[in-house]
Amino acid sequence: MYMFQRIKRFNPFRDTLQKTRDTVFSRMTGLFTEQVIDDALWEELEELLIRADVGVDISLDIVQNLQVRVAREHLTQARDLEMALRDELLDLLGGADTEGLRHHAPMTSIMMVGVNGVGKTTSIAKLTRYLQEQKKSVIIAAGDTFRAAAVEQLSIWGERLGVTVIRQTSSADPGAVVYDAMQAGLARGAEYVIIDTAGRLHTKFNLMEELKKVQRVAQKVDPTAIHEVLLVLDATSGQNALEQTRVFGEAVGVTGVILTKLDGTAKGGVAFAIRRRLKVPIKFVGTGEKVQDFAPFDAQQFVSALFNV
Repeated sequence: MYMFQRIKRFNPFRDTLQKTRDTVFSRMTGLFTEQVIDDALWEELEELLIRADVGVDISLDIVQNLQVRVAREHLTQARDLEMALRDELLDLLGGADTEGLRHHAPMTSIMMVGVNGVGKTTSIAKLTRYLQEQKKSVIIAAGDTFRAAAVEQLSIWGERLGVTVIRQTSSADPGAVVYDAMQAGLARGAEYVIIDTAGRLHTKFNLMEELKKVQRVAQKVDPTAIHEVLLVLDATSGQNALEQTRVFGEAVGVTGVILTKLDGTAKGGVAFAIRRRLKVPIKFVGTGEKVQDFAPFDAQQFVSALFNV
C-alpha cells in the first residue's frame, strides 16, 4: 500500500490537471464524502472513470479491485474508498518509483517519434532545455526532412537554446542526418543526441520502415550507447492515442512516453490507459505552452494532483 502526504507541496501537475480534476475527480471526491458504499456508488464511480478516459476495461478492473478490498477490509463508508482508489491508480502507473532517462557514457541517443501535430518539435525544445538545466550537453538532429518547416523550427529553437542542430537540405535522407549528428556528438563529447523523426509519410508502412532505418543508423554509429525511443502523445486525443502506442511500439520498441497538452483536456485519465497498454513508463509531461513547462513524470504527484492533495 502506498502512503500519500496530506500536506500540500509544490506539484507541477496540479495546474496542468485542473480541467480533469474540476470535471471528473472533484465529483469523485464528493461521491466519497456523501454516500455509503452501495450499487449506485459503484455505478457512478465507474462512469466517472470512463469519462476521465481511463478506459472501459481498466475502469471495470479498478471497480472490481476496490470491491474486493471493501469486502476484505469490511469497509462501509465511502470516504474510506478514496485512499484505496488512489492506491489503485498509483499501482496502474507503475507505483511510486519513477524512471527517468537512461544514460551510458559517453553518449545516449533519444529518438523522438509520434504523428504530426502532437507537439514533437516543441517537446524536443523542452527536453533540450530540461537536459541543459541538468548540466548536460545536447546536439539535435533535424531528421524530419520531409517537412521543411520542422527543420526550420528546430533551427530556431537551436539558436534560442544555444545548441547545435545538425541539418541538411529539405528532402535529404534522414539516415544521413542522423549519421552526421551521431558522429558530431561523439566528436564533440555530447552526452545526448536528440533525433527528430517524420510523423507522416505516404503510408503507415513507409513511415515505420523509415523509423526503423533511422534507428539502425544510430545504433550502428554507436553500438554501446543507450538508445532511448520516446513516443510523443497528445493527451487531448484520448483513447485514439492507444492505437499510436501500439503501432510505434511494435515498429521501434518505444522505451518511454512524453505526454503533451495535458493542460488542454478534461480526460487526463488517458495516462493510465497508455501506461497499461504500452507497458513502458511515462517519462515526461508537457505542463503548459512555455518551453519551461515540462516536468519528469512522477506517478505519486500525478495521482495527488488529480485529487488536489
